[in-house]
Amino acid sequence: MTWFVMKNYPSKKNDIMKYTFSGHESFPCKALWLKKGYDFIIKGRDFNAPDSVIELGVGKNMVSAIRYWLRAFGITRNDKTGELASFLFDAEKGKDPYVEDLGTIWLLHFLLVTTGEATLYNWIFIRLQKERKYFDRQNVINFVHRLLIEDNKQSIYNENTIKKDVGVLLQNYVLPIKANSFEDYNTILMDLDLISTNDGKTFQFNIEGKRQVPWQIFLYAIIVVKGADETVDYNTLQEIGLIFCMSDLEVMEMCQSIEANNPQSIRYSDTAGIRQIQFIKKMNAKEVLNEYYG
Repeated sequence: MTWFVMKNYPSKKNDIMKYTFSGHESFPCKALWLKKGYDFIIKGRDFNAPDSVIELGVGKNMVSAIRYWLRAFGITRNDKTGELASFLFDAEKGKDPYVEDLGTIWLLHFLLVTTGEATLYNWIFIRLQKERKYFDRQNVINFVHRLLIEDNKQSIYNENTIKKDVGVLLQNYVLPIKANSFEDYNTILMDLDLISTNDGKTFQFNIEGKRQVPWQIFLYAIIVVKGADETVDYNTLQEIGLIFCMSDLEVMEMCQSIEANNPQSIRYSDTAGIRQIQFIKKMNAKEVLNEYYG
């Protein structure tokens, strides 16, 4: 099974096939959990086995959380690993098994937003960000409630569940103002600086202060989203930019950079106000990642 290109990118309003706001047991994803979970599965271990807590070295609820995050990041499906998992985490050939490269973190962030296994992440980075750049926890809770009503899914709304999910998302991305221990800094996505706060109450998408997105990771995202299409319109490119908290200017500059680095394969045009990327030669998502990791 090849998972370099996902088949159901949930970008539009009704594209997410299911709604998932729990499973993490209120634990954000720690820096080494994906590697630890990958190794656990490769050894043929079972998350439901009584000795899983000993094998993973964590409590029972954390075992469930690791299992959830593997699925949410697209590393596993039905507790089985795919090609992308091995590409990153294999002990001998993995490109970045301990997630030390910033590009890997950007890649994992993109996967989390687009797998459809963590609804809130897709809704916040794509749909909420279209409406506002500043928000507090209650804004997000109200926003989720509104979207569920619009999608005729109000019956699954549970404010306490959504509140916990929002709290975990913020723990994943936001540098704590006052940490209780080193563990508060040990989440896998925090280094991206995508969401910031000055008071712990009001948050903002960190458009200006985030870390740089490698063009290869952005191109990988385009290939995933476009599927078999040879032309990608600017609305789609903008939406991908939202995932990475990029301004319109950054998206345009990124498209120009991608064209400059792939002149035989890609054309970026901006004619009469119509901006788009055209693939004049088929590109493989795996090859793009291989180019990034060298």
